[in-house]
Amino acid sequence: MHVTVNAAMSADGKLASKRRDQVKISGPEDFARVDRLRAESDAVLVGVGTVLADDPSLTVKDADRITAREERGDPPHPARIVADSRSRTPLDADVLDDRAPIYLLASEAAPADRREALENVGATLLVAGTERVCFPDALAALEREGIEELMIEGGGEVIFSLLEAGLVDRLSVFVGPLVIGGREAPTLADGEGFTEDFAPLALEDVERLDDGVCLTWRLDER
Repeated sequence: MHVTVNAAMSADGKLASKRRDQVKISGPEDFARVDRLRAESDAVLVGVGTVLADDPSLTVKDADRITAREERGDPPHPARIVADSRSRTPLDADVLDDRAPIYLLASEAAPADRREALENVGATLLVAGTERVCFPDALAALEREGIEELMIEGGGEVIFSLLEAGLVDRLSVFVGPLVIGGREAPTLADGEGFTEDFAPLALEDVERLDDGVCLTWRLDER
């Protein structure tokens, strides 16, 4: 499986405000870039925090890209995946509509009634981990489901967990022209953080978009 992390952050590395409100960081050129990445992916993964805060659809927006997917034998939209250790995804969340398959990554600690409710609205549950989602096991299960190109769209806790586990191949980040600030504001890679054995990056590309810049790195071996 090839894993690409995509994110938009402010010039000071924040994904949202300290209240975790969504902030417009990107412009139309970057939105088009993200749509292209989605169209090239088998599945798009976010954490449950992103679902609760933003209620994203995670679908391809451009009609020509949808047509191109269908012409090569793919469904119109990539599968949607939510990392949701306790199965907190709302039953009316946009990712649970019928436009694309939906996988919920849960832990054994997720309440049985919540798991059943989510399965009843069409989600496929993959249980990996005791208290929290174990990403190496979860991604192995997704690979058995036929997912080879996986796009990660946040949030910071999920991104850090994947980096910590050495599961990321490429990091693509749009840096927007604003400063959000706040020590409590979410960053690109939240979680406990590294104190040594940091995740090394090799710069692959720099592209100016809108009034910001998109940086693409390859993850090197640690």
